[in-house]
Amino acid sequence: MKLSLKQLSVYLFLLVFGCGVGIFGSRYLLLKNPSFQQLKNVTMASPPESVVPNSSNGGIGSTGGDNVNFIATAVQKVGPAVVRINATRKVANPISDALKNPLLRRFFGEDEQPIPQERIERGTGSGFILSEDGELLTNAHVVADTDTVQVTLKDGRSLEGKVVGVDSVTDVAVVKIKADHLPTVKLGNSQNLIPGQWAIAIGNPLGLDNTVTIGIISATDRTSTQVGVPDKRVSFIQTDAAINPGNSGGPLLNAQGEVIGVNTAIRADAQGLGFAIPIETAARIANQLFTKGRVEHPFLGIEMADLSPIKKQQINQENQLNIEQEAGIVIKGVTDDSPAKRGGLLPGDVIQKVNDKVVKTSAQVQKLVESSQVGDIIAIEVNRNGKIQTFKVQSGAYPERK
Repeated sequence: MKLSLKQLSVYLFLLVFGCGVGIFGSRYLLLKNPSFQQLKNVTMASPPESVVPNSSNGGIGSTGGDNVNFIATAVQKVGPAVVRINATRKVANPISDALKNPLLRRFFGEDEQPIPQERIERGTGSGFILSEDGELLTNAHVVADTDTVQVTLKDGRSLEGKVVGVDSVTDVAVVKIKADHLPTVKLGNSQNLIPGQWAIAIGNPLGLDNTVTIGIISATDRTSTQVGVPDKRVSFIQTDAAINPGNSGGPLLNAQGEVIGVNTAIRADAQGLGFAIPIETAARIANQLFTKGRVEHPFLGIEMADLSPIKKQQINQENQLNIEQEAGIVIKGVTDDSPAKRGGLLPGDVIQKVNDKVVKTSAQVQKLVESSQVGDIIAIEVNRNGKIQTFKVQSGAYPERK
């Protein structure tokens, strides 16, 4: 087949352009968009039921009578309530957008669309069953931008799930499936966790269903800024139990098999570390999503940082402040036209108490504010230039992202 000079030019351009977009796109998506990595398409296969070998000495892997170890007991209890969630969504095709350039359109007819404007993106994640009638909890990034998902139960059934609500601020979402008499998880308590306690994660990493990993609680109250996701409003549990793409939305358990957190592969570059949303936060958000379909988060409009001698110097230089304290929680910035601004708070104020409770970290402040209701009056005691002052701030609703 002979090609005209014009056609040959177009084909050569698309070949070169496609290579460039491929290189740029892969770098951009892998480095700038962690949620894409979390939802990376994988080939999924349902492995046969795991066979746990018998052991006469009661060690790990034993199944007889009282010899079953606590990990196996927890997994047997919770495993049936852990599900795989497959999501499909449409995303813009960057090459199609580029071809809208008038310089390129002259090579095609006005009504001709050489490349589809959208492409299909598929991802997999985990979730767990809260109620016998099919209420599920998962991560927001697992089901974002889609109305329905495919939910696969451990017994092999595959059901359509309706996404009831998504809260990107805490990365929590809820899904409903039509089923009865389903196995459910038992919720535990994450408030008194101590680093060094056992942590068990169940999920579907890389499409490998009902995978169990174990480790310890390695830290608590990691702020969203410390974790590297400053747009979230969560104090994370840190664990060294392996959490990979596909684990997102699955349960983190204590030694008794109770859910203490929701695993999230929110940091694709975390090596040997995983993070989980405390179950109290996740359950509270899930309840609001099921009852109202949305969540209102109390908002003050301040940017905080925990002080240290080095941090003090850095903040003073970057923000042109004159902070003298070397410990505490400093307000680095106050958003214009925010509740904090209207309430009288200023950059450089060092927070001492919130509603008469002594606070020592920004994570504690965030927890206290988040546990209040939109419209509540919050008393904030600060040290301003050596003087202790109290300001009453009426919280507003966290602004919606556009």
